Amino acid sequence: MRKRVGFTYSEPSRIAPYIEALEAAGLDVLPIAPGYANGLEGIEGLVLSGGLDLNPALYGQSPHPEAEVPNDARDETELVLLRMALKADLPVLAICRGMQLFNVAAGGTLHQHIDQCATHRRYDLEKRIPVHEVEVASGTHLAAILGDGPAMVNSRHHQAVAQVGAGLTVSAVAPDGVVEGIEMPGKRFAVAVQWHPEDQAPHDPIQAKLFTAFANSV
Repeated sequence: MRKRVGFTYSEPSRIAPYIEALEAAGLDVLPIAPGYANGLEGIEGLVLSGGLDLNPALYGQSPHPEAEVPNDARDETELVLLRMALKADLPVLAICRGMQLFNVAAGGTLHQHIDQCATHRRYDLEKRIPVHEVEVASGTHLAAILGDGPAMVNSRHHQAVAQVGAGLTVSAVAPDGVVEGIEMPGKRFAVAVQWHPEDQAPHDPIQAKLFTAFANSV
């Protein structure tokens, strides 16, 4: 029997690549919209997807002029689910905004608008096309999946991890110093990346390994 994972989202038009990548890895997917109230019932893993900026009040800051209007209901729903999943040691895969929420949930902070947007917020190319390199840190869970050293990734973000949350390890960094991966050691699977592997996975067997590794941990 295929195992079922929860997948958080707010914009239905953007969920297809994530679901396709998860299903290709052998999982069934339960889409979870803001306001979902059934907790972890019926799911064996959690995927946090991309989307709008988090409310900076969650990490003690006022909004930057370039910050997007947050979706407080989504923030609240995902924080509750993430904390429940980590407590129960359910596998967690966090992507883009999901990685930022993962960091904030651990007490970390974000850069609300990075100076390097010309490199990291690329909407002018096909979503699957890599735009910069990251260095995957040896000895991390991410390195066990992708291999350590350089990897090419796509990029669609203007915010990034600032102070790393308690108990988290940085697993990948861009050449300009932007944190591109974090994880929580000691958990079955608690891996977060800043790029969008769901767009690369159908064309890049290395990025597809993220979803396979997540599925194998469920």
